[in-house]
Amino acid sequence: MSDAGRITEEGFARLRARVGIPEPHTAPPRYLRADTDAFRHVAQCYGDDNPLWCDPVYAEASRWKGPIAPPPLVGGDSLIGEDEIGEVAPEHRDLMQGDPLRGVHAFYAASAREWWAPLRPATRVWRRNALVAAQDKASEFAGRAIHEWTAHVFRADDGTLLSAQLRDMVRTERAEARARKKEVAVEPQHWSDDELAEIDAQYAREAPRGSEPRWWEDVDEGDELAPIVKGPLTVTDMVCWHTGMGMGMYQVRPLRLAWKNRQRIPRFYHRDDLGIPDVLQRVHWDPTYARKSGNPTTFDYGRMRETWLTHLCTDWMGDDAWLWRLDCEFRKFNYVGDAHWLRGRVVRKYLAEGDRPAVDLDLRGENQRGDVTTPGHATVLLPSREHGDVRLPDPPGGATDLQSALIAISEQFAREG
Repeated sequence: MSDAGRITEEGFARLRARVGIPEPHTAPPRYLRADTDAFRHVAQCYGDDNPLWCDPVYAEASRWKGPIAPPPLVGGDSLIGEDEIGEVAPEHRDLMQGDPLRGVHAFYAASAREWWAPLRPATRVWRRNALVAAQDKASEFAGRAIHEWTAHVFRADDGTLLSAQLRDMVRTERAEARARKKEVAVEPQHWSDDELAEIDAQYAREAPRGSEPRWWEDVDEGDELAPIVKGPLTVTDMVCWHTGMGMGMYQVRPLRLAWKNRQRIPRFYHRDDLGIPDVLQRVHWDPTYARKSGNPTTFDYGRMRETWLTHLCTDWMGDDAWLWRLDCEFRKFNYVGDAHWLRGRVVRKYLAEGDRPAVDLDLRGENQRGDVTTPGHATVLLPSREHGDVRLPDPPGGATDLQSALIAISEQFAREG
């Protein structure tokens, strides 16, 4: 009997043996030298017009003395970063071949980000990628589940460590997942004029804090962040998302380039009602494809809501602050027609690393049905009247290069179990 589709002890052990071993990314970067146009396009694709990343003249007068990239660009999946290594080391090739959990269902469950330094225009960026944890946990959804945490770390060409992105892919056995799946009937939302007027009024209230500092001394635990709204979600929003973010890890391309991609990953292509092969990614803009996947209609990407929580934080904190960490879970789908309110609250105020004025935030994305689809957390460094300007955070473990950053992240997972 084949073990394909089953979580075996041998497969799990093989997966864990891969922790810390760097390998090339599966997709080339969308931006080789992200410039101010790329900064603007990425920010606008998730609805952010903050002049700190969208207006170079404005940015010149800020504490950063020039344009900086919006946080989602600095390491988001396949956005930036040339591979620091071109191939797996010879001694690891056998271990890294194939998927130790072949056939076991995978879904993108959570994301965590850290930012250590700003990305400036036209900077060449390098990346290094590795599995950093494989955790065996029980799941209400599907019995046994393996949490497969992959880290991507980034540096500028001058060696400055920029950021880390971590992805949690949860691996579950398909039969168990189907047996335990909780089916929930979701009716598409139809919006009245009054309901749309309420959302319009919320949009009218929103603006980035800008150049007015949010002083650490003026923030208290329990403070609520000014909310922002996103939606009602449309297919047009998805199209605009792709104009900034690209087509992602599957390297979706048009026409002859699509044909070439189909030769590379034929199983990612299914025939539509006209008999034409097209990408499974079409579930995000074609209701027929979405229904075939078991969903009532088209839905967003989890990373869209991650950028929305980022937008909530950067609007609130102002130009002089620094978004250090952000993590979130993707618990429910966000369907076309849904609106999301992004909210946050200050839950801790303290001196991080001994002398950096910081606040921790609880975040959430909540739809019009009252479902919290995307809970999260963030840490923001704030300017202080007593302690002075924000000092950028140190990379984990005092890392000075990408490999030592990956090792430090792996060790942190090991300590936390």
